[in-house]
Amino acid sequence: MILMGRSLCLPSPVTVQELFSVAQDANIVPDISLDPVLTTFLSLDSSAALQHQYAFLQRSMSREQRTAFSLNLTGELGGNKVTYGGVGVIALALSMLFDQVSQQVRAQGSTEDHLSTQRSKYKRIFGISTSSRIGWIIHNYLHLIPGIANNQEKMAETTELYDGWLKLELLDHYKRMTTKRRMSTESMQQWLAGAAIHLHIRIHQVRLHSVPKGSAESLRLSYKTSLDHLVQGYRTYLRRNVQETEALRPRKPSYGTARGPRQTNISSIINMSCSNSLPFNVTLVSQAHKVNDSNTPSSTAGDNRGCKTDGSREDFELHQVRGNNDTIKAAGNRKPLNGSTGNSREEDDSKLGLLVIEPQRNVSHNVQHHPCQSPAIQQALVNRIMNAQDLELNRNFFLHPGTIFHILLKQRDDFELRAN
Repeated sequence: MILMGRSLCLPSPVTVQELFSVAQDANIVPDISLDPVLTTFLSLDSSAALQHQYAFLQRSMSREQRTAFSLNLTGELGGNKVTYGGVGVIALALSMLFDQVSQQVRAQGSTEDHLSTQRSKYKRIFGISTSSRIGWIIHNYLHLIPGIANNQEKMAETTELYDGWLKLELLDHYKRMTTKRRMSTESMQQWLAGAAIHLHIRIHQVRLHSVPKGSAESLRLSYKTSLDHLVQGYRTYLRRNVQETEALRPRKPSYGTARGPRQTNISSIINMSCSNSLPFNVTLVSQAHKVNDSNTPSSTAGDNRGCKTDGSREDFELHQVRGNNDTIKAAGNRKPLNGSTGNSREEDDSKLGLLVIEPQRNVSHNVQHHPCQSPAIQQALVNRIMNAQDLELNRNFFLHPGTIFHILLKQRDDFELRAN
């Protein structure tokens, strides 16, 4: 009997996979991998990547658009050539500028005011919010670079200033995550993007002869060690937050709605509503976390998914109970459609299970299993989530072999605007 009891509390791989698929379908599996844009332009291949992007954008434009594209870029850059424009943070900044100007040209709004307005509308950058302190520092630095890259003295002063700001913010951010239980997927994304760009800001200072080579090397090793500690903390954070409760029975399909090919249906949290209320629609519950500060952006930020608390539902249900006699009589004369009762939807919803990955990342489901399997399922899901992260890519970014790192330090490629 003991053996049977123990085996009963071990979930099957199918159950774990089904719940992981539910999380994937609901887009609540967290991702702390470095943004591909960063790994592309902060690399040895940055010059080739920038040339490819520039040529691709030109090929996708008409002759008139290409002319406007070149004129706008020349005005932004103050000429046709950008010193060190093909490497590191300058290549990254130019890549962003190319995208912004090309969108502006296609929208047939080629004024400088329009470009400035478009830039101010950026809400996220490299997977992090620009309203966070780290995101704000990065966004503003990359916004300034194209206009000052050819002025080496101004570039050195500005880079040193932002290096100091980003260093202090990353140290504070690290302490909040490790000692004040401020760990989250959003905070991990912010730290990773900030550390990656900060390292290459320091590398660019070596190119400008503002700091010694050892300064960049020591920063790289420091971030490598910090990343290992943060990954361990993030795993612990997931173990503490991943929760799962089983569904009591499969949810019945609504009358007149065909069942899709997938048997596992996922639904929104009951007290949330969206404009789209199809039976199999997935609604994520997310809420922005903001710290009130009149002068500086918040340290963490999220984004709403178009859902809002439906405050009218309780009033509606109360009205149904307290309705006038005519309404009650009319309701009593109606026959339930297809044998269902008026509160069958609520009864079905009450039978659903709940999967929580972390605060603001949860989804209801109808996967059935024995209640005692939930702890083992939670641990298995943590392992699946961690295995889904590209942690090797993150580590390799700060773990370049010595020869490759020294080549990064010696990169000197300029960028020149040329007609395609």
